[in-house]
Amino acid sequence: MEKKLKITQVVSQIDTLEKHKRTIKALGLGRPNYSVVKKETPQIRGMINAVKHLVKVEEVQ
Repeated sequence: MEKKLKITQVVSQIDTLEKHKRTIKALGLGRPNYSVVKKETPQIRGMINAVKHLVKVEEVQ
């Protein structure tokens, strides 16, 4: 069984770098308190790591 991650944006992306805004959009987020569930892959982990100050991550079944 593959791991899934629930990614929740907790901070607004206003006044962040353009690179971080594009990463948030690529993750499917865009507003505070929005959540998405994604498969855990090295690519997703890298994106989360780039915007870790803007998101909260939880493992889900």
